[in-house]
Amino acid sequence: MANYRQNKINSAVECEMASILREIKDPRVADAFVTITAARVSADLKYCKLYYSSLTGDKKEIGAGLRSASGFIRSRLAERLNLRITPELTFEADGSIEHGAHIAEVLRGIEEERRERESAGGSRTDETGEKDENGGNGEDE
Repeated sequence: MANYRQNKINSAVECEMASILREIKDPRVADAFVTITAARVSADLKYCKLYYSSLTGDKKEIGAGLRSASGFIRSRLAERLNLRITPELTFEADGSIEHGAHIAEVLRGIEEERRERESAGGSRTDETGEKDENGGNGEDE
């Protein structure tokens, strides 16, 4: 199958999943703010791996709720998407949002540490941490 068609189906599944998730009555899923971050359909359209993320709730519990509702989700996808074969769904937690937040926090800490060193030292330092011999302006006179 052409790659562009597979990408188109991935996008369609992602889009439909946004509305299907609101219909799920399982409290493990309904009470948590769950988002489908990506969908990857196999080339033969028999399998679809859905990556989910949640800001609230336990990811293992949410995963169990999604797996128990997979039959319902699959039937809704079959109604909404015009595919010859409705893929079998598997769910995997997506940790990229938490990973990105952690990286942002580390970068914020480094920036704060740099500002503290600059304000405590009172004079400019170059990238190596050594004081400039020319009064801190970095130019040779």
